Amino acid sequence: MARQEKKKDVVIVGLGWTGSIAGIELAQEGLDIVALERGHDQNTVPNFEYPQQIDELKYGVRLKMMQKPSQQTVTVRRNGDETALPYRQLGSFLPGNGVGGAGTHWNGLNWRPQEVEMRLRSYVEETFGADIIPEGINLGDYPVSYDELEPFFTQFEKVAGISGYAGNLNGEIREGGNPFEGWRSEDFPMPPMPTTYDSSKFRDAATAMGYHPFPASAGIASTSYVNPYGMQMGPCNFCGFCERYGCYQYSKSSPQTSILGALKRYPNFEYRTESEVLRVELAEDGQTATGVTYWDEAAQEEVFQPADIVILSSYQLNNVHLMLLSGLGEAYDPLTGEGTLGKNYAYQMNGGISMFFRDEEFNPFVGHGANGICIDDFSISQNDFGAEGFIGGSYWRSGTFNGQPIRNMPLPAGTPSWGAGWKQAIGENYGHAMSIGSHGSHMAYANNHLDLDPTYTDRHGRPLMRMTFNWQDNDLKMNQFMKSKMEPLAASMNPDSMRSGFKGEGAEYDVRPYQTTHNTGGHIMSENAREGAVNRYCQSWKAHNVFAMGAGNFVQNTQYNPTGLVGGLAYHTVNAIRTQYLSNPRPLV
Repeated sequence: MARQEKKKDVVIVGLGWTGSIAGIELAQEGLDIVALERGHDQNTVPNFEYPQQIDELKYGVRLKMMQKPSQQTVTVRRNGDETALPYRQLGSFLPGNGVGGAGTHWNGLNWRPQEVEMRLRSYVEETFGADIIPEGINLGDYPVSYDELEPFFTQFEKVAGISGYAGNLNGEIREGGNPFEGWRSEDFPMPPMPTTYDSSKFRDAATAMGYHPFPASAGIASTSYVNPYGMQMGPCNFCGFCERYGCYQYSKSSPQTSILGALKRYPNFEYRTESEVLRVELAEDGQTATGVTYWDEAAQEEVFQPADIVILSSYQLNNVHLMLLSGLGEAYDPLTGEGTLGKNYAYQMNGGISMFFRDEEFNPFVGHGANGICIDDFSISQNDFGAEGFIGGSYWRSGTFNGQPIRNMPLPAGTPSWGAGWKQAIGENYGHAMSIGSHGSHMAYANNHLDLDPTYTDRHGRPLMRMTFNWQDNDLKMNQFMKSKMEPLAASMNPDSMRSGFKGEGAEYDVRPYQTTHNTGGHIMSENAREGAVNRYCQSWKAHNVFAMGAGNFVQNTQYNPTGLVGGLAYHTVNAIRTQYLSNPRPLV
């Protein structure tokens, strides 16, 4: 029999961005809260201290900050005819491990979705007609609008400490910002980051072609800053160790820098590490949860933690897995379209061009993860889906992110992969290359989904989650469209050579190379219980005292990095709990 802990008002599963937000906002209500974190404890000091943290081999290559497949993994197949096999070595995506989660090792790019992305199906039908929607695509609207979320996007940006320049301030389009973004009630908390040479070069070329360049919005401090919780940030020194690393400078937005120091001061909040939640326990009638059962790694035993409210705030893949194991809805069946859990799993569609300039030096060691100048001229709201034959869009970015000699070594096409020729190419090209990246949307499809694997189990004997996923023609067409538009811009910069990397027609998903840690969907938001797993407040349709945070709520993936929408939805959810649910616990829809 599992050991039983004293009942809490709230149990939070996972202490990353959304768990930290839920913890501090509900601690302010005086609730008795415990957060359960599967991984280890970690703080800026001593865990991210200089110079230990800037170890490229340990963190950039051997992935010290990431979830180990031996802890938790998924099985992967491209379609229903294949046998799914375990993801045994991290490649395509890199979930975080420990307190702070993926919020400790991200690169800091923070975006809001465009207004049309929140009502994408309606936008497509109204603008182009329903007949252009490809068969098998699960195109949908969110049950909450951009206008409703705008105050919560602003709140998250203030807490995280985002640098940038508003292009649409209360409807006024401002030169130098993004003219295609959704309206903002306030400018960014900090001004944009300084510009490196390569991004300035891209800005000039984009301007010459009639595009609208603007600085990337960055979860990187451009100046000193104190957020609404009293947490301080220091200006970035462009050390180039952002993605895959914790920030020793208190410059990168992360739960450690932005929330946890303040949250830990609340006497009604506690957190337990090395505590892996195994399942959410439901009451006999299945209408509410009674708490969670977790594995205490130190004591090597199961523990039942009773609670009145359960908040699932672990990484998207882990959230979906836990909900499937706990019966928090019916598993999705791609053949019938019935069920909701595991539905609309989506990813990201990217491409880019590397350019080599023999006589120009780009100083790649000067950079940060969210560095760069962007354009949104080929974003979802700007593309003619009817004429181009796809639904989707992409933003482009150019800037130096790091000069790490193992991970950042772009070389011209035809370079040998080892030996004397490879060494010579490195000597000739290091510091003489720049790139332009396309970061694109990814639609949801009937056959891309998550369910429980019938064969493989984890160390606790639970079925692993199975990922069925492959690239689809719609997104590949979008990627090739971006290539056709980007190559002329790159050529206008007169490089000595350039190398394009875009997935083409017939490309299949490969789990080995890193792509993004932008896994989305699986417990999607919906207007009703037939179409999704949670309502407009991220409240489970199955059990009203269970709330699921994170990118699992995405109906389809946006063209942008997901953290801004994740943060906005988290504040929207905790606001509903505070103002509507606590006084009268019930289904809010």
